Amino acid sequence: MPARNFVVAIELSSTKIKGIAGQKKSDGSIAVLAVVSEDARQCIRNGVVYNIDKTVQCITNIVHRLRSQLKANIKHVYIGVGGQSIHSERNVIVKEIRNGIPVTQQLIVEMMDQNRGMEYPDIEILDVEVQEYRADSLMQTDPVGILCSRLDGNFLNILQSKRHYQKLNSCFDKAGIKLAEIYLAPFALADAVLTPVEKRSGCVLVDMGADTTTVMVYYKNIIRHVAVIPLGGNNITKDICSLQVEDTDAENLKLRYASAYTAPEDIDVSLKYDIDRDRKVESSRFIEIVEARVQEIIANVWNQVPQDFVDKILGGIVLTGGAANMKNMDVAFRKQLKIDKVRQAKFVTYTINSTNAEINAHDGTMNTLLGLLAKGDQNCYAAEEPKKPQDMFEDNAAESDSAAPDVTLRDPHTLPSGVVPTAAEKEAAARRTAEEKKRKEEEEAARVAAAEEAAQKAAEDIGGKKKPGLGAKLVKWLSGFTAPEE
Repeated sequence: MPARNFVVAIELSSTKIKGIAGQKKSDGSIAVLAVVSEDARQCIRNGVVYNIDKTVQCITNIVHRLRSQLKANIKHVYIGVGGQSIHSERNVIVKEIRNGIPVTQQLIVEMMDQNRGMEYPDIEILDVEVQEYRADSLMQTDPVGILCSRLDGNFLNILQSKRHYQKLNSCFDKAGIKLAEIYLAPFALADAVLTPVEKRSGCVLVDMGADTTTVMVYYKNIIRHVAVIPLGGNNITKDICSLQVEDTDAENLKLRYASAYTAPEDIDVSLKYDIDRDRKVESSRFIEIVEARVQEIIANVWNQVPQDFVDKILGGIVLTGGAANMKNMDVAFRKQLKIDKVRQAKFVTYTINSTNAEINAHDGTMNTLLGLLAKGDQNCYAAEEPKKPQDMFEDNAAESDSAAPDVTLRDPHTLPSGVVPTAAEKEAAARRTAEEKKRKEEEEAARVAAAEEAAQKAAEDIGGKKKPGLGAKLVKWLSGFTAPEE
């Protein structure tokens, strides 16, 4: 029997666009119903869309294949945003407080709104992570009610190019697929693989992909830094190509022989690896090529850790992603960074039930997709057929099932951590702001009119005389109108 209650998530990574459908059970486990993927190397680069038409085609294929496996229609989907355009920047908002008034919630909201209103050239604020507030000289996570003369609000703004944000939304619009929610993919991954102890005591999450490596720093359960560096497993493959081999052969050599770290005493200078039927390469030369690039990646990862948190990483380093599967990758991190606590997150912390081989491989490549699936909280099942088939080549792409209710649109200012407002949510928020402004203007106009009317009546009631007195002066003060002399 076709499923009638499921969540659908789509991940756009550097080499693949992957889709998954799953069902959440009452015991907290997730049953995976379908998994599909499309080659994205011709449309996505470093996790960012660069060919809209081909991305639309891939997304459309993903949804059609999921529908086929589920034998059900899909109302909307959850997606993850990541890639090289994502980065974080700190910002401080300062408020001077006089007359010994304690900090109010309204003041906190004003500071958050002021931070949200920061202008970055061609940059979109995707999310804001509140760090701490400094009330005079004391750091506080919740300063409401505290007496102080100065309050500093420390914020971490998660940013992305406006162009990339617009292109991503455009792809799903053209594919005719509604978005239930947009999540920051690194945040969903962190929630899926990190333990509460690691987040609290301080850790660095390193997601090593094909073209990029994402770095996240946690301390006291707060995200302190997010960065994506343009280095990944494919860079090692390209370096192996310097041995004058094709990409596919270089990838095979990497998978067969590559090790992120080899102890000097284990290097056999007489050993040679087969490149092809006629050629070989000295193992020492191959090791040198691989380790040089691995060391560069590790150095760049550590450079992303802010200096004020370098000595606070008590939870260690957590590695995940496909490129982290290279032999001795954890050893390489330990040796180079002199950090003993390094673990590899091969799978998510959730209970997942699946017969899919890719998921059951537990190799870290599906962790982000599963993290996105776990975040979804709205049923993606559509009760009826869409009115019109989806066609990526038409301007009017097919709409989702009109009989089904629209997704819940939330205020971008109140979204949970790691959630990015969709284009529809931003439009709805802009409409609400405009309506609120209009309402206030109408209320003010009504108030002034009522005051004028009351003033005029008061002027007429004074001794039954119609000459300018207190009432006329009040009208003049309120509206700038001067009553004529009789």
